[in-house]
Amino acid sequence: MIRWRKGEVVRIRREWPGAVELDVAVPEGECRALAYPPLVGRPEPGDEVLLNTTALAMGLGTGGYAMVVAVPNRLPQDPSGPGHLVKARYTPLQATVHGADEQDSPYHDRLREADSLDGMPVVVADLHSALAPILCGLYASRPGARVAYVMQDGGALPVWFSMAAARLRETGWLAGVVTVGQAFGGDLEAVTVHTGLLAARHVLEADVAIVTQGPGNLGTGTRWGFSGVSAGEAVNAAGVLLGRPVAALRVSEGDRRERHYGVSHHSLTAYGRVALSSAEVPVPVLPGEFGERVRDQAELLAVRHRLVPVPVEGLYEALRESPVRLSTMGRGLEEDLAYFLASAAAGRLAASLLS
Repeated sequence: MIRWRKGEVVRIRREWPGAVELDVAVPEGECRALAYPPLVGRPEPGDEVLLNTTALAMGLGTGGYAMVVAVPNRLPQDPSGPGHLVKARYTPLQATVHGADEQDSPYHDRLREADSLDGMPVVVADLHSALAPILCGLYASRPGARVAYVMQDGGALPVWFSMAAARLRETGWLAGVVTVGQAFGGDLEAVTVHTGLLAARHVLEADVAIVTQGPGNLGTGTRWGFSGVSAGEAVNAAGVLLGRPVAALRVSEGDRRERHYGVSHHSLTAYGRVALSSAEVPVPVLPGEFGERVRDQAELLAVRHRLVPVPVEGLYEALRESPVRLSTMGRGLEEDLAYFLASAAAGRLAASLLS
């Protein structure tokens, strides 16, 4: 159930496009909160705010903020202009956005009959934390590539939650962000992963698209109960649209849970059971017994997909040059190097597919 608090803004900690991080005084003391000004208005010190403290109370690693639901005395202006797509539908913060694929969009004619990605590589990954290392691997080989990020709705719905996406956009490492399904806040909005990929290709003119869920993910320790199942569905979308799916493996040496050690069961289920289209699976060439474990586990995917060994020499140096901090499940580059090398290997393979 939702946990509620009223509070008073003490200070603005920092801000990035679409989001403001705050310190808010509540009866228990001070807490860290996040506001999305396009939805709730921009809070200022001294403002009273209504907070949803559910994620903070649960101690979520990614979502450990109190969320500002309203600034009662400083409401945002009513939106003006076109837009008929409603996202976060029938929740208190449902928002109307202008979809690239809707009828009064300037891109509607371009997308109405669009049916092909023209062989564009589409890198699919389970976790949002794979986005930056994939780009590191890709740009190490093809610094001039134009890349779009298609964000699914399995994690955070507003792309504004992602400081990494904002920074990657700012530095030019992303040509744009397309938010699909119930996700919103991107440079372009789309109804489905399919139209999101088509918009990435035909509107943003991307050479490569990367598809992941937003920050955060849901897992239950069961075979099918995890939000990363959508990675298999994204492979299918890329395949049916005549793209070249690249299925990035979720690999970890730092996560000692059996189901995630080596190749995660998330990858084995999403690509081995959900994905019906064939993909290229980059298998990082890692040393020692752990590398053998990864290769052996990946063999389970060879029934449908093409396994491609990818050398990792030089990728560590590329990862260290990332314009954003690298972190997955609370672990940094040195704490789970295999995870980041596997993601960067997917970027390296995608770069090799560009003509």
